[in-house]
Amino acid sequence: MKAKAPGCQCRESVIRRGIMYTLRCALPGLLAALTACTTLGPDHATPEAEVEAQWLAQDDPAFQAGKDVNSDWWTQFNDPVLDRLVQMAYEQNLSLQIAGLRIMEARAQLGIAIGSQYPQLQEAAGSATRVNLSENVPNFNSSADTNYWTANAGLNASWELDFWGRFRRGVESASANLGSQIAAYDNALVSLTGEVASVYIQSRTLEEQLSVAHANVQTQRKGYQLADVRFRAGDTSGLDPAQALTLLRSTQAQIPSLESQIRQSRNALSILLGMPPRDLDALLGEGDIPVAPETVALGMPAELLRRRPDIRQAELQVAAQNAQIGVAQSQLYPSFSLTGSLGYTTSDTNRSDMGDLFSSDSFGYSIGPGFSWPILNYGRIKNNVRVQDARLEEQIVNYQNTVLEAAREVEDGLAGFQGARASTAYLADSVASAQRSVDLSLIQYREGATDYQRVLDSQQSLQVQQENYTSALGSIAQNLVAVYRALGGGWQMRAGNDFVPEARQERMRERTDWGDLIPAEKLPAGLPAPPPTGTEQPLFNKPDW
Repeated sequence: MKAKAPGCQCRESVIRRGIMYTLRCALPGLLAALTACTTLGPDHATPEAEVEAQWLAQDDPAFQAGKDVNSDWWTQFNDPVLDRLVQMAYEQNLSLQIAGLRIMEARAQLGIAIGSQYPQLQEAAGSATRVNLSENVPNFNSSADTNYWTANAGLNASWELDFWGRFRRGVESASANLGSQIAAYDNALVSLTGEVASVYIQSRTLEEQLSVAHANVQTQRKGYQLADVRFRAGDTSGLDPAQALTLLRSTQAQIPSLESQIRQSRNALSILLGMPPRDLDALLGEGDIPVAPETVALGMPAELLRRRPDIRQAELQVAAQNAQIGVAQSQLYPSFSLTGSLGYTTSDTNRSDMGDLFSSDSFGYSIGPGFSWPILNYGRIKNNVRVQDARLEEQIVNYQNTVLEAAREVEDGLAGFQGARASTAYLADSVASAQRSVDLSLIQYREGATDYQRVLDSQQSLQVQQENYTSALGSIAQNLVAVYRALGGGWQMRAGNDFVPEARQERMRERTDWGDLIPAEKLPAGLPAPPPTGTEQPLFNKPDW
């Protein structure tokens, strides 16, 4: 190895002082440039949406328009089995876990956007190359080395300055997207609780219909036996027992179909609980159709804007797309960057030696500003801005439509609840009257005071009225579930809890370094708000190392 040249320590010191001087000169200008940055594009503002001042059905004494909606609305049915099912679904449902994993994905995407605010290129590089020069080239220097090694090692950096707020708008968009995914999780939770309650009510309604079918089989079997006795006694023709048997068999045929529907509803419930179809008898036990409370808290229509997660999700999608306009507009202006490199280079030619790679004589650096400006883009950038603006307007329309659909869903649920509840009172009287008709017709037929057609008519009428009454009871509960679901109740149960189960988080940690993202941050109590925009944003966000 060749010895260091005299005075190398002095030269190295001079070089390093030169670098520090350059940085001291450049840094104030850089900071001044950053503080003078502007943020292109419009700042987010909540879109306007038309909302009625009152519900159409708020004059009904059963509805309390001025009272806050119950966040745990399913407890209003006073059904411990339903309460347990909702909790199990929240803990085990796989679709909800997918929504939680999308939150983690969005958080990682936000980290990428934040990292873009800092020097985009920071790398250590090195290489060793064997060179063999051709002698058959013009101006060949026969005295120069034609076969040698060269090596280098150093650092490269490049920092595009955020003059026009492109990276800050990117952070804004990613932050809004994260909020949107949290709102999507909440919406999935609202849908899940509503679906669990709906399937459970359906199962209980089918069970009640099955019980009614069994009771009608017993009643119709008595009628058939009576008709058969009278036929054998020669009091009637064979038409009576034939007609009675036809009705009996028709009713018996309903039982396997109802049993099949019950199994199917329980299979659907199993999937909602995050487990394969199985026998749920031990979990469900025996029970009646859930009974709706006497009064229902509705809140006011305007509260849908802050209560429904899907509306909040739509607004956050507007915010995310709004920021993309600024990102696109920044491409119309020049980008300024600061680039530099430092390192060591040597070769085994002339006075050099491969062992001198890290000597002071092998040290070199470069640093300086630069800019680029796509002045001839043939309208591509401007049209991309237009694309982003059109997408923004689409998101605004989607937000407004989501508000309208939310109001419609509430009103539909209220109308269905009112209608089913009003029908039930009449149907209860109708069932009682039909039962008396069956009892009387059987007595009259036994005494020969009427023909068997009267018995058939009364039994068929009873069967229809019982089925209608049972369906109406189920419809009351189903429509109330639809009301609460439309009001956006149920997502509050996730407050303070992880959005991904601990076992799944641990499995992800074993595969990948998730840093501070695992354990997953617990979800806050409220719905996510749009991120700060424009001048409210900090110049830099904390990077997620």
